[in-house]
Amino acid sequence: MPTAEKALVIAQTREELESSQGTVLADYRGLTVKQMGQLRERLAQSGVTLRVVKNTLIKRAADEAGIEGLDPYLTGPTAVACSPDDPVAAARVLAQAQREFRKMEIKAGILEKRAISADGVRELADLPSKEVLLGRVVGTLNAPIQRLAWVLNAPMANLARALDQIRLQRESQD
Repeated sequence: MPTAEKALVIAQTREELESSQGTVLADYRGLTVKQMGQLRERLAQSGVTLRVVKNTLIKRAADEAGIEGLDPYLTGPTAVACSPDDPVAAARVLAQAQREFRKMEIKAGILEKRAISADGVRELADLPSKEVLLGRVVGTLNAPIQRLAWVLNAPMANLARALDQIRLQRESQD
């Protein structure tokens, strides 16, 4: 590959790494062309891009982007999955693909300009979705308000029950 092409690949990779919320590096050896196509389709549906880049070019792009700690993971063929919007989308899709295809291996991830291990990527993948987490927060915030409404309503309900009992007593006396 001529130097101009390498410079272009380095620049594109650096740009993707800098704009990505979450990046995962994976070894795709053993996947068939059909499986790789399915993986690319799933990643695209989640807004994740997948590119196969030489390790030396990834290293240069990461150095230019200020990302530390990737060197031990840059061995063998490497596919780079970058998610510009969701920090866990790439991790979630690749972890699912790893369970399904059993041949692909997650090497590492990049989160906040630092490399994380494959175990860290799997932990990210196991996190609940953003919507689920927001629902839990809303439920947690709503619970005290519901209890307060119940406590404030209880004296009025008790008064109504007491008045109803008095009415029933008077009716039975008549």
